[in-house]
Amino acid sequence: MTVFLDKNIYAPAGDYLAEHAEVVTDFEHPEKLAAIICRARPITRELIEQCPNLKVIARHSVGVDSVDVECATQRRIAVINAPTSNADSVAELVVALFLMLSRMLYEANVKSRESSFEKKAPANFRGLEMNGKVFGQIGMGNIAQRVARIMHNGFGCKVLGHDPFISAEDAAARGFEKVDSIEQLLEMSDYVNVNVPLIPGTKNMLGREVMAHFKQGAIFVNAARGGVANEDALYDCLVSGQLRGAACDTFADGELVSPDHKLLTLRNFSATPHLGGNTEEALQKTGMQIVKDTLAYLNGEGGYHQVNKF
Repeated sequence: MTVFLDKNIYAPAGDYLAEHAEVVTDFEHPEKLAAIICRARPITRELIEQCPNLKVIARHSVGVDSVDVECATQRRIAVINAPTSNADSVAELVVALFLMLSRMLYEANVKSRESSFEKKAPANFRGLEMNGKVFGQIGMGNIAQRVARIMHNGFGCKVLGHDPFISAEDAAARGFEKVDSIEQLLEMSDYVNVNVPLIPGTKNMLGREVMAHFKQGAIFVNAARGGVANEDALYDCLVSGQLRGAACDTFADGELVSPDHKLLTLRNFSATPHLGGNTEEALQKTGMQIVKDTLAYLNGEGGYHQVNKF
């Protein structure tokens, strides 16, 4: 069997795959492919239709928005992902961003480099403690649960959660007090994090009308997908002071922010280039998991996480 393997995947995972399958790194002979293992490469309908023997598309991540899942399902091609492998790394980034924004560390670093501080501990750089605050989580999946655990156990935060697909009982088992609406969650929370996939139902879910419900002085982090939050509305919330600070690890126009994006003119905003799962440990776990899961599917075994059903 022949498997396309993205070049950016953890090298030992590629070595393991090569022991069990023929590995290619191009699409010169798509008719030979039984599987595609990709990291960031878009897997379009056009590409899928060129692969008559394709059985599985494996996404080296959690999100599958770069894969035409509808086309794959129509052709009875499984789409699998690695939903837990980078959860710790993304959760740690989210909490790091909360800390940075709470203590104005980005602004302080920039100002220090400009040599423009006149005294120690200036009043306009007075930060906030996270201890005992209210943390609101939109989405209650694997990453969200890890963030909630850190915020509760590490900082004594009250943890609220909103997810229309999770019952109050299930939410409690996951460590959340369920809130029925996003608006209510925003009104109650000092810190807000969103972890949801980008699907039609979540696109622009945090629009201008919803963001108007942010608690005054709250801090917001989006390390999920850029398209779930309206960036113009986010800019206005930061300028008005309704939000004390915000950080995004992903952006609406792809995963990299344009240098001339207006959000980057604000010192209470921080941008990162989709670093959530970009740690040595996460890449190792994800690479090995997705390779082994792909082989399991091709060999008729179980244990993998399939996104689509047919």
